[in-house]
Amino acid sequence: MPRIHQLPSSVVTKIAAGEVIERPASVVKELLENSVDAGSTRIDVEVEQGGVELLRIADDGCGIVADDLPLAFASHATSKLHSADDLFRIGTLGFRGEALASIGGVAQVTLQSRPAQQPEGAELTCHGGDLSAIRPWNGAQGTRIEVRHLFYNTPVRRKFLRTTPTELGHVSEQFTRIALSHPTLQMTLRHNTKQVYDVPRSAGLVDRIGLFFGRELRDQLYELKTAAGPAKLTGFIGDPACERGNAKMQYFFLNGRCIRDRTLTHALQEAFRGLLMVGRYAVAFLFLELPPDAVDVNVHPTKSEVRFRDSQAVYHLVFTSIRERLQRQNLMPKLQLGSAVVSGQGPVAGNQTAGGGLFTAPPPNWSLQAPPIQTARLPFPPAPPVGSPPEAMPVLPDETNDEANGIPADAPPPVPTTGHWPPATGHSLPATAHLPSSKFLQVHDAYLVMETPEGMLVIDQHALHERILFEQLKRRIREGQLEKQRLLIPEPIDLSADHAARVLEQREALAGLGLEVEDFGGGTVLLTSYPAILGRKSPVEILQAVVDHLVGKDKAPNREQMLNDLLAVMACRAAVKAGDRLTAEEIAALIAMRELAEDSHHCPHGRPTTLLVSRQELDRQFRRT
Repeated sequence: MPRIHQLPSSVVTKIAAGEVIERPASVVKELLENSVDAGSTRIDVEVEQGGVELLRIADDGCGIVADDLPLAFASHATSKLHSADDLFRIGTLGFRGEALASIGGVAQVTLQSRPAQQPEGAELTCHGGDLSAIRPWNGAQGTRIEVRHLFYNTPVRRKFLRTTPTELGHVSEQFTRIALSHPTLQMTLRHNTKQVYDVPRSAGLVDRIGLFFGRELRDQLYELKTAAGPAKLTGFIGDPACERGNAKMQYFFLNGRCIRDRTLTHALQEAFRGLLMVGRYAVAFLFLELPPDAVDVNVHPTKSEVRFRDSQAVYHLVFTSIRERLQRQNLMPKLQLGSAVVSGQGPVAGNQTAGGGLFTAPPPNWSLQAPPIQTARLPFPPAPPVGSPPEAMPVLPDETNDEANGIPADAPPPVPTTGHWPPATGHSLPATAHLPSSKFLQVHDAYLVMETPEGMLVIDQHALHERILFEQLKRRIREGQLEKQRLLIPEPIDLSADHAARVLEQREALAGLGLEVEDFGGGTVLLTSYPAILGRKSPVEILQAVVDHLVGKDKAPNREQMLNDLLAVMACRAAVKAGDRLTAEEIAALIAMRELAEDSHHCPHGRPTTLLVSRQELDRQFRRT
């Protein structure tokens, strides 16, 4: 039987290094945090071969006295903690006392430092954990650390490192995080003697975002500044048009520390719900300040994960702050046209489509008057005539059946004669609802074009109607006023046994949405009611879309998520489609309801409902400027 024995200190150091030092960027992170904790005002970073061969970091901080240099490489030796109680009020980035010990165990390190009060400094080398004698060093105030040949004594680890550009990218990311979280620091980064970044101390947060991520992103940021008791949230969120395919542009900082946290990520994405397509991610640079005793940072060896004492309060602060900020902002996308016009041809270069360019002859169904009256109907009444007083939303009859009352199934829905228009939200009826018929028109039976003082609006009729229905459904559910249409004969829907079980599990939630289902046996469920607000759209089609959404989830979402998702599916199925010809009254009603929506700029799935072509852009395209 093997006997228990103590591992040599060299092996212990290498094991510890495996938890903290993964690649050159890990070294940069730890050393930059030490420089920040030392009160530096300037930090210079120089790397060679992506940091594998050389990492040199120099700062002008408080420095280290000569006698403490050996302790800097000792495991769990630090100046930032004195007792276990200090773990609950940590105010520095580093506190474990592991970084230099781990780095020294897998690299050749030279440490040089001089405190401000000392006439001269001292230096010390550490090669694979072996320390040299302390020698005098005649350098400037601060600390200078040089790390060469990372993982020289652990070749297996070195083989797992990536190419030089990849490793440099990771180093640059750590540099970026420190530069963003400490906007008063002057910082430089050089690679193979070439300058990568030079961040002056005068550059504020917005300027630094522009430096690292480009001017285009910088110009599409919205400032955030809120507080709730001792908690403060500041920073910037990007316009939904800045969306990305991953979450790498979501930066969260807690008391100056860059962190990863599912609570913050979820709150951010939920705040942008309905403004982004599925699978797309918001851009954000968020800075959270909390009392040190309200958060535990001693969770992960790299200190990148934390644990909040009251995670629900943090979630609520982030979610409501972002949501309210987005609601105050005009998020209407602007149509971006090419700048070059092909002489004598009309279309804008780079904007041609299969059907021709933007400025070719109008298609056959363009008209300067409102389209002729057709049979398509929106499931809300037309706008009242000019001069009618603002009223509230019509109250639809509850639990009625048209066929039982002698109304043919193919008859258009009646216009309610009771109730009020528009919803009682404090808004007055918008003037755009009464535009003359020559001020708006329907194009390709899919888009509405409308004149505005700013230029021209192009509206996707399906996306806008989907948003309106979504908000109406959600508001009525929230107020407990969702009317259900009972089916005289329940509609059977055949599903697989697994899908039927999934639907019946969510029976209570579906009933809250106006969709009441019953078990008929086998894989068949019966639909007995559906929301009356959805008009005469096929209830079976709507339920089938809901079922498809439910069974497409790997795991059941929380109630609020499911409510939003299912309402979005129902609204999408019930909304007018591309290809539906609308009457002038229906167009006016749709435009009037647009003004009353909380977010008329995007459908619940994140697609834009409206594009603005400014008057200046039109003048520029026609060479009037």
